[in-house]
Amino acid sequence: MEKQVHEDVTDRSLDVLQGVPLERRPKHIAIVMDGNGRWAQQRGLPRSEGHWHGSRSVQRVVEESVRLGISWLTLYCFSSENWKRPEAEVQFLMELFRQFLREKRVELMDQRVRLSWIGRRTGVPEATLAELDTAVAVTAESCERKGGAKLNLCLAFNYGARQEIADATRQIANLTKRGEINPETIDEQMVTDYLYTKGRPDPDLLIRTAGEMRLSNFLLWQCSYAELWVTPVLWPDFDESLLRQAVRDYAVRDRRFGGVKNGEV
Repeated sequence: MEKQVHEDVTDRSLDVLQGVPLERRPKHIAIVMDGNGRWAQQRGLPRSEGHWHGSRSVQRVVEESVRLGISWLTLYCFSSENWKRPEAEVQFLMELFRQFLREKRVELMDQRVRLSWIGRRTGVPEATLAELDTAVAVTAESCERKGGAKLNLCLAFNYGARQEIADATRQIANLTKRGEINPETIDEQMVTDYLYTKGRPDPDLLIRTAGEMRLSNFLLWQCSYAELWVTPVLWPDFDESLLRQAVRDYAVRDRRFGGVKNGEV
């Protein structure tokens, strides 16, 4: 796994979350970025304006995650169901995504952010795939040259959790059919190893904006024990202070993973 460094949070004078030790902060945050369209409609603007302003929130959250010493950040950028949206909106999103990757590539490298993505390549425009592949390659090379990543940024793009689980099941079934896997050895770890997220830690904290109380087919397997944090704030208005509040709230929660504390009945 990519070497992780946290030089900026070892200096307490630079730490905006003093009083919350690094070990109490989530190592992996996943975010469902919801509300771009509603944000625009409330202002009498086209939905594209909401998506554009939402991309600015992505930049703020990535930069703040680096400052907070977060190791992993997974953002739900485009779901496998989002293809159902109007064609013009989908085309705008593809171009916005490509433009964001192109414009922010150098900044990601400067911040020691290593980019990866999960999802199916099928259906994604070649120009968008090319920009994604380039950003993944150059940020990996840059982080390796600089001694490690401060943040691993994973983009869920053309992603659906049910598709992911089905794809993993299909691979395991084919290997079983060929006699390479004994069905009796199939366990949770094996399924995990055939998901798109192989090698990545499960999210500790799942943030959802716009007040929606559902997972929307996002990391269903991986978020089995994630702490949930929901805000009514629409994604374009989500800022550094809200991310810090989510981390503070996470830090005081008692995560038991189905167990009990010592001495409890």
